Amino acid sequence: MNKQFNINKNGYYGEFGGAYIPEILHSSVENLKNVYLQIVEDSRFQEEFHALLRDYAGRPSPLFFANRLSRKYGCRIYLKREDLNHTGAHKINNTIGQILLARRMNKTRIIAETGAGQHGVATATVCALTDMECVVYMGKIDMERQKLNVRKMEMLGAKVFPVTSGNMTLKDATNEAIRDWCCNHDNTHYIIGSTVGPHPYPDIVARLQSVISKEIKAQLPEKEGRDYPDYLVACVGGGSNAAGTIYEYLDDLRVKIILAEAAGKGVDSGESAATVQLGTVGVIHGAKTLLMQTADGQIEEPYSISAGLDYPGIGPMHAHLAKTSRCEVLAIDDAEALDAAFELTRMEGIIPALESAHALGIFGKKQFKPEDVVVVCLSGRGDKDMETYIKSGMR
Repeated sequence: MNKQFNINKNGYYGEFGGAYIPEILHSSVENLKNVYLQIVEDSRFQEEFHALLRDYAGRPSPLFFANRLSRKYGCRIYLKREDLNHTGAHKINNTIGQILLARRMNKTRIIAETGAGQHGVATATVCALTDMECVVYMGKIDMERQKLNVRKMEMLGAKVFPVTSGNMTLKDATNEAIRDWCCNHDNTHYIIGSTVGPHPYPDIVARLQSVISKEIKAQLPEKEGRDYPDYLVACVGGGSNAAGTIYEYLDDLRVKIILAEAAGKGVDSGESAATVQLGTVGVIHGAKTLLMQTADGQIEEPYSISAGLDYPGIGPMHAHLAKTSRCEVLAIDDAEALDAAFELTRMEGIIPALESAHALGIFGKKQFKPEDVVVVCLSGRGDKDMETYIKSGMR
């Protein structure tokens, strides 16, 4: 099979990827690069990983046929219910895998960044499970709009540090986590929450999240008599849920991929996080990818109503998929995401996370045929976003 969309031996997806890191982190990143495949492909690791996914996280997550939504949009819409996982999102898949990886590398301290708080909660959860010290960096703005998740992390025993630099959101939390890692690299493993950062992180996260697409492939035959959909849909900021949703289908060209990025108040409004629409090639957080930057290379501040999509870059896998036209990327603005969230809630009785609502927003922009099978990754549940939904005026 042609593997043109997968990572190569040098840690690149086409022209994107690599490891652009300070010298102090070189030995830690090299060590991780040299051992991660041996560890995660080991049968004992896989056995423990899948046992925890099953017995602790509650997998497999259901593949739900959205009957009323399907009738409205004239196709066959399935929701991959990652919102039903323990901690309420897909993030637990990655943190379970990475905590097992950290333990096998004899690390005793865990750090993480978080935007919407779901990755922070998932990291704090697995640290409580394995009795590991946990430090989470979170932008002050995100802490204010995601108070419930901050309290969850603290209840789980994590120390949550507010970040007040930049626009005090996900980018800035990541900066602080990297600074911490530079000072504590000997005993600390950084659990990056998305398919961003220096190689091998994008590949590690994609591999651990690939359980999503493996399950879709196993679940579809019972529903549709075939193991592939016509379309896969996911929201994309850094890109972890998207990577997991598409991983098993990257080289299956029968399957079209649609990714929804955050347009904020409009792609050309100056308040957006639509990286593929607005970005150019550069380096952010250790990887060469597409990012929003000025002509002289200064990172532009992103904006989205969704804390989990409020990031000025995109994972190198997704940059490559967009550059090679393997995926179609649609920009969904705040209003379109809110409309989609309330529509799903009222038509199917499921309150989605604001991130997931961006993926649902594509149905207002894209026409499908009646026979098309469309699988949407419902990456998380909307509990954490209730204050935002209420403030929006409950459309």
